[in-house]
Amino acid sequence: MAAPAERGPEDGNASDAAGALILAFCAIWSLISAAGRETRPEGVLLALLAVAAGFACGRICGTLLPVAAASIAALAALVMALVWRHGMPGATAAVETAPGHTGASAALLVLAAGAACCAAAAARRDSLRFTLRLLALGTACASLGLGSVAGFAAAVGVLLCSLAAARMRSRLLGLVGLALAAGLAAGATWAVAEDVLPDGLTVSLEGPLTTNRVQLWADAARLAEEHPVLGIGPDRFAELSPTAQQTLGSDGKPHSAALQQAAEQGVVGVVLLGAAFGWLLYVLWRSPRSTAVALTAGAALTALAVLASVGNALSFTPVTAGAGLLAGLASARRPIEAGGHGSARSPHGGDDVPAHEPQADPAGPAVRARGRVRPRP
Repeated sequence: MAAPAERGPEDGNASDAAGALILAFCAIWSLISAAGRETRPEGVLLALLAVAAGFACGRICGTLLPVAAASIAALAALVMALVWRHGMPGATAAVETAPGHTGASAALLVLAAGAACCAAAAARRDSLRFTLRLLALGTACASLGLGSVAGFAAAVGVLLCSLAAARMRSRLLGLVGLALAAGLAAGATWAVAEDVLPDGLTVSLEGPLTTNRVQLWADAARLAEEHPVLGIGPDRFAELSPTAQQTLGSDGKPHSAALQQAAEQGVVGVVLLGAAFGWLLYVLWRSPRSTAVALTAGAALTALAVLASVGNALSFTPVTAGAGLLAGLASARRPIEAGGHGSARSPHGGDDVPAHEPQADPAGPAVRARGRVRPRP
């Protein structure tokens, strides 16, 4: 039996203001770290703009048509990942046919699975919820078709988390667990780069990660140690990484979001990256939508963070815009009906039920009876 749906403590103004400040600080710091050097901060600024635009669009569409908007977003991400599997537009890499497009397509499919599951959690009809979850499963299978086992595992994980979220009473514990999972993935990446893991474990990880990627991580860690505060500047990794220079067709990225931030923008850049992810989870905690929707979106964003820890998915504008869009959809206000009343909770767990449908009177029959005018004897 599903647990009663919980709503977050609505305070949209505070969370929106915090997000605006964090994104502004990210933009300002990228310009500070680029000052006085031949750097290219345009990619960072474009990614921040994509997140903000996607978030605003998600808020608007999620308020007007919560189920339809999430469903359309899922289908759009699925089509985009399949059509542009060999070359995704919006890449901020140095070359047009940069490697990593498979990882970006897998990230889009994870976001598609998250959007489909959010739509399922908000849907009222059982048949529609079943269809949308089949769509999420289909996106996971599409990851296998693209040759991304990690993307398949991440999309299936999002689907399973969505099913489990429907039975959870508190979203805070789930969001804390997701934050720890993302932090663990970033920490494991750093441990591999610093070669502090046991030899047997390191050798076993080099197989799926590839030796070239581990060497790129080691270069990024070395550059971060040499330039701990300001970093080397945005988009300069290709110039200072021996591995990137010796790799044929390299995109000039270390293929790890945390390590790239550390190398190019220093410790402050890493802190701001973590703050941006924490803000997204905070927005989901404060979301007026149901716990199932909030935790499903959180699971998808965490899966994206894990993929970004071992790849360059965040170097593609459609991915960053999709992340903002999903967070906006999951934190949108409840739909407002024509009569000006808010929406109510569906008894079977759906997120949006029109307020004009009959609802139980919380005052009860006893209070109604006291308000009646009794006839004279």
